[in-house]
Amino acid sequence: MTMSALFYLALILFSGLILGRAVKLIKLPNVTGYLIAGLIIGPYCFKLLSVDLVTDLEIISEMALAFIAFSIGAEFKLSYLKEMGLTPVIIAIFEALTATFLVAVVLVLFGFEIEIALLLGAIAAATAPAATIMVVKQYKAKGPVTQTLLSVVALDDAVALMAFGFAMAIVNTMQNPEQNSIIMSVVSPLIEIFGSIAVGFVLGLIFTIPLRFFKKDSNRTIITVGFVFLGSSLATMLGLSPLLLCMCMGAMLVNVTKAGKAIFKLTESITPPLFLMFFVVSGAELNVTILPQIGVIGILYVVFRAVGKALGAYIGAMIMKAPAAIKKYVGLTLIPQAGVAIGLSLIAAQTLPEYGQTIRAVILCGTLIYELIGPVTTKIALKKAGEIKD
Repeated sequence: MTMSALFYLALILFSGLILGRAVKLIKLPNVTGYLIAGLIIGPYCFKLLSVDLVTDLEIISEMALAFIAFSIGAEFKLSYLKEMGLTPVIIAIFEALTATFLVAVVLVLFGFEIEIALLLGAIAAATAPAATIMVVKQYKAKGPVTQTLLSVVALDDAVALMAFGFAMAIVNTMQNPEQNSIIMSVVSPLIEIFGSIAVGFVLGLIFTIPLRFFKKDSNRTIITVGFVFLGSSLATMLGLSPLLLCMCMGAMLVNVTKAGKAIFKLTESITPPLFLMFFVVSGAELNVTILPQIGVIGILYVVFRAVGKALGAYIGAMIMKAPAAIKKYVGLTLIPQAGVAIGLSLIAAQTLPEYGQTIRAVILCGTLIYELIGPVTTKIALKKAGEIKD
């Protein structure tokens, strides 16, 4: 078993490497190649990886997402936050809630039940940071649009969790008017958000203690991996958000110790194989066979979520009088959607079992389309903003 597991990991690494290089020839980001590699070797195409094996590899996704969130935290330096002010916060609120509002309203106008419209609208708020971060890293994108984008994708999940909490509260009240579950539905996402922030900050402070005694890169690499794994696992055990918690740990670290910069540099040197495996496994999970099930509701969701993201980001940037490049291009970088949306779709499917299949099919199809298109739109937007150099 051990040998076959290692063989499959080697297959994942080499297929990702080859397809990552192949898509470069047609000027697509590496991430797109990794996802396509997973799609090809996965259980829905050439079946080199089975569904069970892909499920067993879930730990790769957990590790990669924890590191991605941790490295996003590095963007929250107080000096940068003072310079940017509230701009990323306002953009994140507007892009997430405009997508929610637009999807919900359009679905109701097309005759779909208000419950399913509300839940799909709330899920539309979520953006997946992983693909976006990988494009930024691959092309070494730098500039105001890139900086704003990294802050916005970091804040996005908190807004999505709150929007989903409110939507769930309304749906629960409509279904069970006699129950007072509305308060709990609103309070639980708030507990999740503030709990994740608090635990993340505390872990970030504790992180600095061993750094005083261990100065060698090899030891600091071990400490970093240990803390990132600890943060992610604590979040899961406490019912908190691993993304938010690891991000806040990174944010605290970069602000309270001079060693922060060196730690994030070390992180960059150890994560490439992990990120590659994560995207190949994500590609293997994309079930192309469900595309025919998407129907009108799926097409409306896919189109109006993207429109809502772009429009909301533009409105938020306009309110904050952000530079023209941020107004025009940030919205296009917020298309990818994956883990958080799939997680929320599972909760929604349990809440509305009669619509469970529809909700799952729409979100899974949306994920497939967004994950393949998202990195490309991100690259185009950052290139047009002049932040990717040839």
